[in-house]
Amino acid sequence: MVLQKLVATRYWYTRRSSKRGVSLSCLVSVDADGGYYSAMPPAAMRLQEDHPPPVSAAPTNHLIANLETNNNRATGSELELLAKLEEANRLYESDAKSLNSLSGASATSGHSRKSSDTSQISLTSGTSSTQERAEDGGEEDLWVTWGHIVNDWENNWKKQNAQIRELVRRGIPLHFRAIAWQLLCKATDSPEKKQYAEYIKTKSPCEKVIRRDIARTYPEHEFFKEKDGLGQESLFNVIKAYSLHDREVGYCQGTGFIVGLLLMQMPEEEAFAVLVRIMEDYRMRDMFKPSMAELGLCMYQLENQVAEYLPDLNQHFQSQNFHTSMYASSWFLTLFTTALSLPLACRIMDVFLSEGMEIIFKVALAMLTLGKEELMSLDMEGMLKYFQKELPAHAEADPEALMQTAYEMKYNAKKMKKLEKEYIVIKTKEQEEMAELKSQEIATEGELRIHSVDASDKVRELQDKVADLQAESQEIATEGELRIHSVDASDKVRELQDKVADLQAEVLRLERNKLGFASGRLSGNRSSSIDSTDEDSRLVLEDSMLRLNIVDSPTTNNEPNFRPSLVIFNLTLRKRFSVSCS
Repeated sequence: MVLQKLVATRYWYTRRSSKRGVSLSCLVSVDADGGYYSAMPPAAMRLQEDHPPPVSAAPTNHLIANLETNNNRATGSELELLAKLEEANRLYESDAKSLNSLSGASATSGHSRKSSDTSQISLTSGTSSTQERAEDGGEEDLWVTWGHIVNDWENNWKKQNAQIRELVRRGIPLHFRAIAWQLLCKATDSPEKKQYAEYIKTKSPCEKVIRRDIARTYPEHEFFKEKDGLGQESLFNVIKAYSLHDREVGYCQGTGFIVGLLLMQMPEEEAFAVLVRIMEDYRMRDMFKPSMAELGLCMYQLENQVAEYLPDLNQHFQSQNFHTSMYASSWFLTLFTTALSLPLACRIMDVFLSEGMEIIFKVALAMLTLGKEELMSLDMEGMLKYFQKELPAHAEADPEALMQTAYEMKYNAKKMKKLEKEYIVIKTKEQEEMAELKSQEIATEGELRIHSVDASDKVRELQDKVADLQAESQEIATEGELRIHSVDASDKVRELQDKVADLQAEVLRLERNKLGFASGRLSGNRSSSIDSTDEDSRLVLEDSMLRLNIVDSPTTNNEPNFRPSLVIFNLTLRKRFSVSCS
C-alpha cells in the first residue's frame, strides 16, 4: 500500500519535473496556506543528491506496471528508491493538518458514506488490503486514490465522473492539487504554455497598472510581500501575459488574486494555462470584459435566489436599499479569494474547476444563511462592515460546515437559464431605450444646430433691419427737426407778413393824414409844413421798424431776410412823400 502511494506521488513529481526539464531538487515546498513557493527542504535535497531519481516518467510507469501485477515482485533497486522517496515525502508533508482535515471530511459530510467508499474502492484496483484501507477512509487511501485518478485521468473521468466530483468536494490532497486543477480544466496540454515564453518577452500597455496593483495582491503572504521579489515578479509575468493573450479583456484588478492563488500551487506557465481556461470556459472572461455584462447577470441571478430561499433577508435588503452588488461583486470577481482564507479559497477552487460557477452561487447563499440573523438587525452601514470582517470570520470558524451548507443549497439550472433569458430581455430593452434616447438626443442636437443656424441668420437679418431702422429713424428725426424749423419759420413769415401788412396800412393812413393836412393848410408856410410832415413820417417809419425788430437784427439760415423788402418799402415811402410834397 505504501508502495502504491509512493509510486502515485512519484508519478506526479516526475511528470511535473519532466515537463519543465528539471530534477526533483527544483520542486518547491508547501506553504501552510496550501501553496508551493520555496525550495525543497535541505534533507530532501541531500537525499536527492545521494540517490538521484531519473527525470523521465518511463521508470515510474514501469514501477506502476510491476505493482499492478504483483506488489511483491518489486526489485531491490526499486524498493531502495521507494524507501528514499518515502523519507523525502515525509519532509514534504508539512501541512499535515490540511491533509488530516481532508481525510476526515467524510466523517462530517452529510453525503452518503457508502457512495464515497464505493467511489474509492472502484477507483482503486489492487489487493484486498487496499479495499480494506479504502473503507477506513485513511490518509494513505486518499493518496492512492488520487494517484490512480491522475495516472489514467481520461478513462477515470469518463467512467467515474460522479465519484471523482465527490472526491473533489471533499478536497483535493495538497500535493495533487496542481496537476488535478490542470486536469479538471483541461490545461495540461494547453498550447498557451508554449505561447507564455513569448508573452513575457513582449511589452504590454498595461504594465504600469499591473506593477502598481501587484503590491496590493496578498500583501501579507510570504511569497508575495517582498517588493520586486520572486512572487511579485511571477505574478506580474502571468498577468501581463494574459493582458497580451486577450487584448479585449486586457487587465482587470480582480484577476491578480486568482493568479496569486494559482501561483501558490504551480509554476508560472502552468498557472497561465489554467488562468486562460478559467477565463474562457468558466464565464470569467465575460465577467472581466469592459461592459462586465456577466457580472450583472450573476448579480441578477443571485438576487432572485436570495428572494426565493431567504425572502426575509431579501426584504430587509430592499428596505435598506442594499443592492446585491454591494456585497457579492468581489465574491464572483475573485472567487472568494479576497473574502476567505487561502485554504478555504483552495477548497472552493477545487469545486469551481469541477462544477463551474454553480459552487460560487451556493457558497454565496451559504454565507448569507450563516449571517442571516445578524444581518437582519443591521442598517446599510452596519451590513457593509459585517460583510467585510465579521461574516468571513464566522465562516472561517467552521470551514467544513460552510462547505457542507453550500453543497446542500439548491441550484436549479433550468431556472437559472430562465433568469438569464429574462436578464437578456431586460438589458436588451434598456439598450433599445438607451439607443432611442441617444437617437433622440442626436436628432434634438441636429435640430438645435439647424435652429441655431436659422436663428443666426435671423439675428443677422434682424440686425440689418435694426441698422436700417436706426438709419431711417435718424432720417426721420432729422426731417422732423427740419419740419419743426420749417413750421417755426412759416409762423414767423406769417407774423412778419402780418406786420408788413400793418405797416402798409399805417403808411396809407399816414398818406391820408398827410393829404388832409396838406389841403387844410395850403395857406400856411409851405416849407415848414413839408418839413414837419416829413419829420413825422420819418418818426413813424422808424418806430414801425423798431417794432418789427429787424432794423439791426442779423439774418439766420432758417429766417427769411426781410431787410431788402423794408428798404425798398422805405424808399417807396420816401418817394411818395417827395412826390406829394412836390
